[in-house]
Amino acid sequence: MTIKRDITWRVGVIYLALVVLAIVVFGKVVYLQVVEGEKWRSMEQVMTSKEREIEANRGNILACDGRKLACSVPSYRLYMDMMAHGLTDEIFNENIDSLSLCLSSFFKDKSTSAYKRDLVSARQKHKRYYRINRRRISFTELKKVKEFPIFRLGKNTGGFLPEMLDQRKLPFGILASRTIGKLYEEKEKGGMVGLERAYDDVLKGKNGVSTFTRISGHWVPEEVMPPQNGNDILTSIDIEIQDVAENSLKQQLVKHNADHGSAILMEVQTGEIKAIVNLYRQSPGNYVEDYFNYAIGEATEPGSTFKLVSMMVALEDGLLNLDDSIDTGKGYCKFYDRVMRDSHHGGFGKITYRQVFEKSSNVGVSKMIVDRYKSNPKKYIDRIYSMGLNQKNGLEIKGEGEPFIKYPGSDTWSGVSLPWISIGYESQLTPLQILTFYNAVANNGKMVKPHFVKGVYRHGELTESFEPTVINPSICSLSTIEKVHELLVGVVEHGTAQNLKNDNYKIAGKTGTAQIAKGSSGYKGGSGVEYQASFAGYFPADRPKYSCIVVVNGPSNNVYYGNVVAGTVFKDIADRVYATSLEMMDERVEKVPDSGVLPYSKGGTKEDLQTVFDRLNVTVEGEDVNSDWISTTAQEYKVEFARKTFSKGLVPNVKGMGAKDAVSLLENMGLKVIVSGRGRVVEQSVTAGSRLKSGTRIFIKLG
Repeated sequence: MTIKRDITWRVGVIYLALVVLAIVVFGKVVYLQVVEGEKWRSMEQVMTSKEREIEANRGNILACDGRKLACSVPSYRLYMDMMAHGLTDEIFNENIDSLSLCLSSFFKDKSTSAYKRDLVSARQKHKRYYRINRRRISFTELKKVKEFPIFRLGKNTGGFLPEMLDQRKLPFGILASRTIGKLYEEKEKGGMVGLERAYDDVLKGKNGVSTFTRISGHWVPEEVMPPQNGNDILTSIDIEIQDVAENSLKQQLVKHNADHGSAILMEVQTGEIKAIVNLYRQSPGNYVEDYFNYAIGEATEPGSTFKLVSMMVALEDGLLNLDDSIDTGKGYCKFYDRVMRDSHHGGFGKITYRQVFEKSSNVGVSKMIVDRYKSNPKKYIDRIYSMGLNQKNGLEIKGEGEPFIKYPGSDTWSGVSLPWISIGYESQLTPLQILTFYNAVANNGKMVKPHFVKGVYRHGELTESFEPTVINPSICSLSTIEKVHELLVGVVEHGTAQNLKNDNYKIAGKTGTAQIAKGSSGYKGGSGVEYQASFAGYFPADRPKYSCIVVVNGPSNNVYYGNVVAGTVFKDIADRVYATSLEMMDERVEKVPDSGVLPYSKGGTKEDLQTVFDRLNVTVEGEDVNSDWISTTAQEYKVEFARKTFSKGLVPNVKGMGAKDAVSLLENMGLKVIVSGRGRVVEQSVTAGSRLKSGTRIFIKLG
């Protein structure tokens, strides 16, 4: 019995141990499956399969003619697997001296002994992904490096691991480089500034994925999702004009030892930017475009180019006759405790307001605005705001400067704010914001948004196009536009920019010379007065095709006037554009009716037409027609007048009239007129004979 109990006890203990072991095993299985299940399943996935991202090719940025402004080319980083399967100690030791010599001769950054020391150290540390050199190399260079000792043995035996990367290149160097932009070093961050950032989603594409499964110790590709390469964007930039603008501005900056400068050329009707330059002084005589987009981001006091705004405000409010006179005295006047001075020594004396603008008289403009708005300065500022000068353009490129124009009643408003704002101080605008305003004048009052990209292309096919965006359909009346157009032409023909006058085409524009504020130091500071020279305008003046602004900041060779420093660059750009544009040359030729009958004229007021024909010694029949408005019929050697009648309460037919007469007639009937084009009226939006409603907008197209 004793033996039996002993056996039973032992069997029971073993059985109990087995039960406990079974419970422990079962518990461990449950723990692994439930608690740590996700961890081990993930590890199993890593050990048996893996994914590799396939980088998409970034799209190109193209000039308006399709040439590449920015493109991606392959470059390579060099790595080495020091523990590659076939890289034995014998192979490594026999070839390390030769490899070190080749690397030293190729990169020229370290000695042969330094390369050998680093490679041996990396092998001793069992490095699997040792970077040989920090510099990227091209595909042509890679073919040479592949022939180096050890590397020529390949990946498994030589451990050579080149990594391909896309490197962004600018085929035209610095031309428009700040606007084109650049990328972050970390490729996943994409575009850093400029168009690279603004259109990053369009350019970068979508990376693909390659899946590998481990079978019998080898990785076998199983499934591939191909990358979707980025799209190309077609910009409005003309590389030929950009080159002229860049070189001309650089010459002026070097000549006048300026701190920095910018130049922009814009197409009047569309707002397309054809050229944009930003140069700053990196060292004496050396100017580069890689620091800051001054044209878009630098808001400064514009100076005399702002006088156009003041003239327009007074004209639009009906408070100014350009042929009236004002006494500018000896070139200075006092507003409270501050003295306003003209740049012309001795002053201009008594001159017309037209001459005030042409000669850029600070005294004349400031007295004009103060006399008319001192009792209600809000009216003056509100009119400026209504033209949109206090609003950003809303560019696709980031970093647009904030426009600032003081408002009466603000903390910084003072008794001298009104006169100083009138001549371009105590306010801030970027060059592109000023140009947008001048462009609106050239565009008959229609303000369009500046833009840089015309469309998006995929594999050469247009997938998206960008049409002009209208910011303000009419910044002022057409009559005001016509008057300031005469003023801007007068600046070049008779005023401060006569050096830009030429026999081929007319330029309309305004010079600007402003002192640069230095924060709390005022305008003088410790190093004396610094200036900003500018010129803004458009050409050809009779049929504006392009608008342009040039701003030079900090010229330091005692020449700082806008007509000389900035105007010269403007004319260089305009001359090049005019010389290469057959369309602009053709527009100089006056078109005649297909009938070929001469003389020919448009309909209009009898008094104006009679004056013209008398001057030209043209025979006229029907001079006794009793009507203010007449139509004309061209015959072989004469012109016949006929009465042109308009029914009361009905929209008149203004087809065939000149812009001035058509606008005058329609506005006198209470209609709001929007004009596009130049020449005579060929189309009107409201049908002639329709019932007239005061305040209705009517669009008339000239051609």
